[in-house]
Amino acid sequence: MGIQLPGQYPLWQYPESNTFMTSQDSRFIKACRKEQTDCTPVWFMRQAGRYMKAYRAIRKKYSLIDMFKNPDLVAEITLQPVKEFSIDAAIIFADILLPLEGMGIGIEFPQAGGPVIHNPVRKTADVESLRIVDPVADLDYVLEGLRLVRSEIDGKIPLIGFAGAPFTLASYAIEGGSSSNYLITKNFMYRNPDAWDLLMKKLSRAILAFLKAQVEAGAQVVQIFDSWVGCLSPEDYGHYVFPHMKKILNELRRENIPSINFGTGTAGLLPLLAESGGDIVGVDWRISLDQAWNFIRTGAGIQGNLDPVALMAPPDFFKQKAAEILDKAAGRPGHIFNLGHGILPSTPEDSVKALADYIHEYSATLNSQKST
Repeated sequence: MGIQLPGQYPLWQYPESNTFMTSQDSRFIKACRKEQTDCTPVWFMRQAGRYMKAYRAIRKKYSLIDMFKNPDLVAEITLQPVKEFSIDAAIIFADILLPLEGMGIGIEFPQAGGPVIHNPVRKTADVESLRIVDPVADLDYVLEGLRLVRSEIDGKIPLIGFAGAPFTLASYAIEGGSSSNYLITKNFMYRNPDAWDLLMKKLSRAILAFLKAQVEAGAQVVQIFDSWVGCLSPEDYGHYVFPHMKKILNELRRENIPSINFGTGTAGLLPLLAESGGDIVGVDWRISLDQAWNFIRTGAGIQGNLDPVALMAPPDFFKQKAAEILDKAAGRPGHIFNLGHGILPSTPEDSVKALADYIHEYSATLNSQKST
């Protein structure tokens, strides 16, 4: 039996009729197409994860890598927030670093702390030895998870697939994990431009193949996470990253695959991010939504941009902040509400529920006022 989503009526059924809509007609997909919606669609990065009690119960029994590689658990975890909150899209439970393993990079996800790369890429020979990942052979556990989730929610809400962007994956591979200043990555980029270009090309091929495979497995929209690209200057982004992102995003567009181009700390890069492509540009909380949208001069939509920490405050506070964001969006087609980055582990579940409900309620009121 299919899942029943929360709310007074199923999200895929209009309240004023008995007409059922497909996920392609959903407000989330409509927003990706920059079409008018009944209210603003909302989903949350890391909506399936550590803040949920149901997730923590599973996490006690399995390591992260065992969870990522078990399609049944992937599907169960992906669906946990879908069952609890009035969100407008599901996103597959996975990690951006998984394709690196298929390229020959050893990854460990410790019980505490961030991921660790055991054989970081530090010289030209390391880049040359990297394989191009085969999504079916190396990442079928992700694809099978997507197929399971799609079969469960098909016709109800859309399913998002994702991958890390070339720069962010390169930074992990070179640094050996996360970094505060990306010193090793930038030195590699500056001192070994040919090796850097080869690395970005290999990563781009792997990412594009993986995203296409996810769509074939059931994803209807893809998001590219460039979480660490905000460490670059506009000049460095334009020279070392832009051509590779543009190639990926242009290919997705040619294949009619809706895409979200997301980064953090990118206020100074937004014109370039928008020019590189993507139907929607994701922004964080370090810039106001209306100002960010003015920087995006390509006609793309926008996703964002509440500070995740706001959900730790009382509901009146984060609702006010959400209302300010929606007011700045001003009902323009193409706005998807999200946090500026992932949900934090200590976020109360009740706050996530209250925010999702409020986004729908308040934006519907704004749309109603606009139409009268």
